[in-house]
Amino acid sequence: MPGKVKAYELQSKSKNDLTKQLAELRTEYLNLRVQKIAGGSAAKLTKINTVRKSVARVLTVTNQKQRQNLREFYKNKKYLPLDLRPKKTRAIRRRLTKHEASLKTLKQRKKEAHFPIRKYAVKA
Repeated sequence: MPGKVKAYELQSKSKNDLTKQLAELRTEYLNLRVQKIAGGSAAKLTKINTVRKSVARVLTVTNQKQRQNLREFYKNKKYLPLDLRPKKTRAIRRRLTKHEASLKTLKQRKKEAHFPIRKYAVKA
């Protein structure tokens, strides 16, 4: 198995391929840890770091793909799961929506209908 895995190469792989590669990387990592305890060579010890990072890359790509699929699934639905909604700040999330803020009360609508703003012709 090659030492370093490139993220852009992983993007094109299917979910099954990614899980297989993840299993291979984890077994390789396990073997390297055993060799570390047994007193392996320096080259093997430096390889541990690259394998760990490769495992992280594979997991990252699988999570990205999963989230992308979920976004596609929920695209035209009424509600989004909490982890797919924009984070922003707590205050912004609780603020009135643009629609809610623009609504007028019945009394206000009646007042505007019966007493419109007067128009004046000002001499220049």
